[in-house]
Amino acid sequence: MVVPFPGSPRPTLGVEWEIALVDRVTRDLSNTAAEVFSAVEELAGSETPHITKELLRNTVELVTGIHGTVGEAMSDLDSSLHLLRRAAHPLGVELICAGTHPFAQWSTQLVTRTPDYDELIERTQWWGRQMLIWGVHVHVGVSSADRVFPIINALLQRYPHLLALSASSPMWAGVDTGYASNRALMFQQLPTAGLPYQFETWSEYESFIDDQMKTGVITKIGGMHWDIRPAPKWGTIEVRVFDGVSTRAELGALVALVHCLIVDLDHRLSAGETLPNMQPWHVKENKWRAARYGLDAEIILDSDSNECLVTDDLERLLEDLTPVAVALGCADELASVADIPRRGASYQRQRRVAEATGGDLVAVVDALVAELGT
Repeated sequence: MVVPFPGSPRPTLGVEWEIALVDRVTRDLSNTAAEVFSAVEELAGSETPHITKELLRNTVELVTGIHGTVGEAMSDLDSSLHLLRRAAHPLGVELICAGTHPFAQWSTQLVTRTPDYDELIERTQWWGRQMLIWGVHVHVGVSSADRVFPIINALLQRYPHLLALSASSPMWAGVDTGYASNRALMFQQLPTAGLPYQFETWSEYESFIDDQMKTGVITKIGGMHWDIRPAPKWGTIEVRVFDGVSTRAELGALVALVHCLIVDLDHRLSAGETLPNMQPWHVKENKWRAARYGLDAEIILDSDSNECLVTDDLERLLEDLTPVAVALGCADELASVADIPRRGASYQRQRRVAEATGGDLVAVVDALVAELGT
């Protein structure tokens, strides 16, 4: 089948930021999305808020418009977050963002009723109902379909960097899992989630989509929930690797990193370069290492099986991308990526709070509430 990809004449940027609702007193999740949405609509008046529903009724998603720079996208999110706070506060609801909630139980959460979500739960059952997870998705415009998979395949070499920097889900249902990102490994249990196939051409992807549609695996193209995927409707590559990002500053840094990575790869294609690729088994291993060890992961660098600490390679990567960041107007945001290892990623900060308070996971949520304001 033909999958149209309209492309984007410039490397546009869009961001989706999933936010969890928590009770101000108990710090448990609050299934009050419907009430929050009603308050948002009342406050927004005639304007259409960039806030949407998600699978669970403890979650809302902030969605930007189409922008040209990281600064514009973050300003858009700032406006939506401010509106959401105003709506949530009178309802006794606070806001956090992390890959998982430290102690909430999945069995007490309510599902948002839509045909798509009903179908998802009916098909995936126990695993689908357990998807008590949050993430960030970043869209970057790409000019044509023939560039999409060379860029995606090369971008997979940077997968462990993206996951390790954003890892924020060390705890699940009151237990420290030992992982930096429990979310990443949970989400891939769904039949259409996980790492993308490394297609060489757009026509191979079209054949794959045709197979999936004919066999009923998906009913629409958007039903493939890969960690990095084409978004043909928008003419973008969508990076869905990140755990929920706990602070505004970190979000701006990571959005800049994705923007620079994709634009750099696109420029290298235009210069006639053959983009690097890596064996699927190495990509899979890197995902596991980043999910398990976060910023302490020893990652596989290339198809020759060279390895190094992810933070050491990150230093080189940020230096290489600096000229791209200057051209895109996000040099400050990209430079602040280096602050994450210095400060500690969210999974590390959560563990520090738990250790300092004798394992008090309510205190961890307190810290996440405070962080979302930074």
